[in-house]
Amino acid sequence: MIYPLPAALISCGSNPDEHNIITVSWVGTICSDPPMCYISVRPSRHSYEIIKRAGEYVINLTTEALARATDWCGVRSGRDYNKFAEMGLTVGKASVVGAPLIEESPVCIECRVKEIMRLGSHDMFISEVVNVKADDQYLDPATGRFDMQKAGLLAYSHGHYYGLGKRIGKFGWSVQRKKKKKK
Repeated sequence: MIYPLPAALISCGSNPDEHNIITVSWVGTICSDPPMCYISVRPSRHSYEIIKRAGEYVINLTTEALARATDWCGVRSGRDYNKFAEMGLTVGKASVVGAPLIEESPVCIECRVKEIMRLGSHDMFISEVVNVKADDQYLDPATGRFDMQKAGLLAYSHGHYYGLGKRIGKFGWSVQRKKKKKK
């Protein structure tokens, strides 16, 4: 019941013949120093062996504009389809890893697998973040921060996709001192 979750497109494959995309919602940050994250994938999935063999993948954040591709890539197998071609997604060259990235994604997080933890229905790929590519159009020129609301990121909850909605506050806002008015 820990919801909502990101709906991420995970791209993988060391060469164009095996490039694939899998939709994953079991994804998240597990450490900030060093930057590390995880994805959990069922061993029966086509992408599982590709990621396990290559030891690399890219987490591509999704948007409302990518909602159809996100869903489609989650219900179709890369054994039967070239998902990049079927969804009209652009294969991009990652900076550090051999796996492709999805050019239409506003944020692409390049990952290198450090450990695979067998959990039950899914195995968790514990990974080091080796590079992050963010689309400049979503970066605030003054702060350099990524604007999630402007990007229209997608979330997943109980079988449904949602936009993130409006920002309510920032970390620490509940205890922030009010500025005194000048007289």
